[in-house]
Amino acid sequence: MSDHKNVPATIPALGGDASLNRYLSEIRKFPVLKPEQEYMLAKRYQEHGDPKAAEQLVTSHLRLVSKIAMGYRGYGLPVSELISEGNIGLMQGVKKFDPDRGFRLATYAMWWIRASMQEFILRSWSLVKIGTTAAQKKLFFNLRRMKNNLQAFEDGDLNPEAVSKIATDLGVSEEEVHNMNRRMAMGGDTSLNVPMREDGDGQWQDWLVDDEPLQDERVAEAQEGDMRHAMLSEALDSLNDREKHILTERRLIDEPKTLEELSQTYNVSRERVRQIEVRAFEKLQKAMMRIAGEKRLILAN
Repeated sequence: MSDHKNVPATIPALGGDASLNRYLSEIRKFPVLKPEQEYMLAKRYQEHGDPKAAEQLVTSHLRLVSKIAMGYRGYGLPVSELISEGNIGLMQGVKKFDPDRGFRLATYAMWWIRASMQEFILRSWSLVKIGTTAAQKKLFFNLRRMKNNLQAFEDGDLNPEAVSKIATDLGVSEEEVHNMNRRMAMGGDTSLNVPMREDGDGQWQDWLVDDEPLQDERVAEAQEGDMRHAMLSEALDSLNDREKHILTERRLIDEPKTLEELSQTYNVSRERVRQIEVRAFEKLQKAMMRIAGEKRLILAN
């Protein structure tokens, strides 16, 4: 896609948190695109720079941005600003989206949306110097969730067991966990009962809407998930047994095996395992693109 093409920012006005409920209502009016509609619009934008096509791609995914933003509302920042940053990420995702890779725009764009929101959050928390390394960023965005999973709700320091568990799971030192927990406690979460204005009129919770997906979204997501799973299973059949096993153990399970572990399994060097993994992934990508192309021909007919 050439760089001169700009995605039009034809998005309903979001002037602040006072207009948040109105904005959320307005974006629900935009229809969810069917896979074949999305593909044709993406091709029109990719090949011809059609601004109307880009506009439809953007507006049909504004609900996705808002849903992701709600997941970051515990960092003490206005939801409206998170949505605005996420919308910028969405437009970047649309600009770089390649429909011929066989995946839906939502799957691709959510990475751009989250990246934009996370960078905004890190900039806003820069006074406490959070997120100077990749590991610290991972800790920052996972600490709250992991504390909830461990039922570590105390306001002070975490107990040693919780610190050890979090440090091990995220690959950071226990000292970093202690420091990050204290920094985030200093920033404080935003209560949903906090008044939005000085006169005390209205609370945060008054402006939150049900973030459960609409019925058509649930159906679309379920169908997309089934399709991706079927495509992946079919594409994996293009690999031999060793390639399939190594790729699965390295990239397709929750706790990937190390190169050392697999090198012992197959009695080869770690570098040889890495080469097999890379080659298998390239073969898998080509197979996925081929299968996606075949499915588009079926849709076209």
